[in-house]
Amino acid sequence: MAEAAVTVAGGEVVAAAEGSGSAGLSLGRGFSSYRPFEPQEGGLPAGAEPNPTFPALGIGMDSCVIPLRHGGLSLVQTTDFFYPLVEDPYMMGRIACANVLSDLYAMGITECDNMLMLLSVSQSMTEEEREKITPLMIKGFRDAAEEGGTAVTGGQTVVNPWIIVGGVATVVCQPNEFIMPDSAVVGDVLVLTKPLGTQVAVNAHQWLDNPERWNKINMVVSREEVELAYQEAMFNMATLNRTAAGLMHTFNAHAATDITGFGILGHSQNLAKQQRNEVSFVIHNLPIIAKMAAISKASGRFGLLQGTSAETSGGLLICLPREQAARFCSEIKSSKYGEGHQAWIVGIVEKGNRTARIIDKPRVIEVLPRGATATALAPDNSSASSEPSS
Repeated sequence: MAEAAVTVAGGEVVAAAEGSGSAGLSLGRGFSSYRPFEPQEGGLPAGAEPNPTFPALGIGMDSCVIPLRHGGLSLVQTTDFFYPLVEDPYMMGRIACANVLSDLYAMGITECDNMLMLLSVSQSMTEEEREKITPLMIKGFRDAAEEGGTAVTGGQTVVNPWIIVGGVATVVCQPNEFIMPDSAVVGDVLVLTKPLGTQVAVNAHQWLDNPERWNKINMVVSREEVELAYQEAMFNMATLNRTAAGLMHTFNAHAATDITGFGILGHSQNLAKQQRNEVSFVIHNLPIIAKMAAISKASGRFGLLQGTSAETSGGLLICLPREQAARFCSEIKSSKYGEGHQAWIVGIVEKGNRTARIIDKPRVIEVLPRGATATALAPDNSSASSEPSS
């Protein structure tokens, strides 16, 4: 693996991972520079009541919900895109598709009627590189869409200084097919369905070939542990949140969002602003890919323990009734849904002014990567039924 130095906003030079294979393609800007648009002031103003005929979703939430003129149906639509962050073009396509679909899944929607793919091809690529890399990204995107029960029927491809990959997901729903993210109540429990730390894992993997950066973290992590964390992050990012979306209905979820570019704290704050009731979210537990918390601390970057580290195609953060949360966590791990699904109770909903916070010393749950042994990494001390104290 090689690296390319890229200057981003603010003058910071970050590492951009090179593509795998003989093409040697630089897949784009470093993940540490990735940020979506800053969240806008959204949610319900104090004392305001939501319009019952038109859902009140502010900018910064996951999907737009548009009531149609007839049939009591709503159009739910979302779009997302970003720069590549892993070396494998096929996996990058899968991650991009999973990331787009997560905005629907965050509303409890399990079916998608149509997808479009957005792809920007780098002008610095040679013809040979385009012929090798582009079809792999498209195939990854299409395969993930097929896994989600939908299809890619079109899109747009342009030439740009960087590779950009993303898409659009659209579905027409009946009211019982989606869960508006605005009904959390005091006493609810917050559940997270994927571990945090993808940004740290991707950057640490790039730093393996950057002695200056690697020397800042090599006292707290080994090369093998970084490789395992990177593979785990890639697997998690490519995993659809569709199972969790379906279980939101089974276990009477009151609200949810997916954890992506704003980090768990930013998305929790956005979700809290949308609530009808006067509530606040308090996060006590942080499930993190093993060793990533130590890397974040040693490097002085990311803000993982502060909840500000960006994620891509992260898990769903779901507000569930307290009596349902442990059952949700147990059910999602069932073999009937396939491998790889996880969930942790991470916080509570209490009376408040529509804000979110992480306690001063959150409990870090070290999530062991698949393929790692208990002696190679710290054991996973998570417990699906362990609730934070009020």
